Amino acid sequence: MQSLKDKVIVITGSTGGLGNGVAEACLAEGAKLALMDVNEETLAQQMSVLGNIHNVRSWVVDVRNMENLQQAMDEAAAYFGGIDIVFANAGITAFAPMETMQPDVFERVIDINLTGVWRTFHAAAPHVKKSRGYLLATASMASFFHSPLQAHYTSSKAAVWAMCNSIRLEMRSYGVRVGTIHPTFFRTAMMENTLQDSAGSKLWGGNRGGLWKMISCEDVVRVAVRMMKKRQSFRVVPLQMTVSAKIADLLRPVLAMLFKDKSIRESIDSASVTGWNKR
Repeated sequence: MQSLKDKVIVITGSTGGLGNGVAEACLAEGAKLALMDVNEETLAQQMSVLGNIHNVRSWVVDVRNMENLQQAMDEAAAYFGGIDIVFANAGITAFAPMETMQPDVFERVIDINLTGVWRTFHAAAPHVKKSRGYLLATASMASFFHSPLQAHYTSSKAAVWAMCNSIRLEMRSYGVRVGTIHPTFFRTAMMENTLQDSAGSKLWGGNRGGLWKMISCEDVVRVAVRMMKKRQSFRVVPLQMTVSAKIADLLRPVLAMLFKDKSIRESIDSASVTGWNKR
């Protein structure tokens, strides 16, 4: 297990619950942080809390914009003298059925969750090859368990897992390691929106128990930081769901039975064409 002290770590989606938690944990370990997020206001707030003029810098970055992302990545490498670890963490979700969802909502989720990870790794590749570094992407248990009203989200996360498996082979001979972290539901601002959305709340039953029970963000942060230290390729959070993730296809008919037709129809009827319809 390697130390994170003086390692240069890039985090996209840095102001979200997981991104901010990982940033705080890595800074406490002595890392240097390049924080990247699309929201300039929340990024400024994050800097006011974490701000260390020497060890932390921020860039307003939209992972849908290759030029913007490449420039920020190159500037971060120039400022810190290189890049050791990249955490591709930017992501969004929505709740709407295929039939009524606006196409641009589907495309936006895919563009941020999947293509955004590819762009992030593409921009970072020359730098992590120099440092024989590590690339980590936020995937999800949704990579393996596919729920209704989330074809856009589940397909993006399954594709992130597959894409990283391919990139891992490409980068292996350069000494670069690639990993995916697959958490179940954990408490963040995005999950608060899910709980407040009528379709999301009906679909998951408030995430109060069973397989869909919420875990803490701190649990996911600890695993993500440990993956960086150990340069791991795959982790599920919580750990006890690892076996079910690895045999997901065998469990798929069983898991499908957990979604009752009545609740699916109720979720569809309450869904918005934009994918969000808060109470």
